[in-house]
Amino acid sequence: MELQVLITAFMTLFVIIDPIGLAPLFVAITQGQTARHRRAIGLRAVLIAFGILTIFGLFGDHVLTFVGISMPAFRIAGGLLLFLTALEMLFEKRTKRREEHAQHPEHQPVEDPSVFPLATPLLAGPGAITSMILLIDQANGIAGILLMLGVLVAVLLVCLAFFALSGAMERVFGATGINVVTRLMGMLLAALSVQSVADGKKDMFFLG
Repeated sequence: MELQVLITAFMTLFVIIDPIGLAPLFVAITQGQTARHRRAIGLRAVLIAFGILTIFGLFGDHVLTFVGISMPAFRIAGGLLLFLTALEMLFEKRTKRREEHAQHPEHQPVEDPSVFPLATPLLAGPGAITSMILLIDQANGIAGILLMLGVLVAVLLVCLAFFALSGAMERVFGATGINVVTRLMGMLLAALSVQSVADGKKDMFFLG
């Protein structure tokens, strides 16, 4: 598998999961917890998200075949979904929705938020699930699938690192810095989503 494909896969998952944007929210969600407890919550959230995304990545294609949806059609739909996610990032709707999860106790377990809202929907949300199905579908053979799962592990490890450094990051970047980075990621995700739609149309009308 070409290095460029792996880089594109990494960037796709990185901008969708958005570790930088999640860092200050992780601080808010785990407010009042000890550093050790925060590390445990972050690790559990990452492991659960990995399981969810792996299952959907490996078996999502079979589900689509069962219900009669072609992969090019799903790639187009996935690209449109990713574009909507990019718009939310650009216009701060995504950040506001995440902040609601952090600010309202009724939306999350009090003792352990690792499953909800951290693992899902913040880490393994609809955009990330769609991306894993598309990325694994593009992989060549078992080796390609393992490389894509390796890319997922790399992104989730970055998330874990940002969780560990979230307190310091919040002090260094501040709300303005995090907003700027999130907007830039939104622009990149928008371009990647348009490419996904274009590839799906090419497969549907010229290859199938």
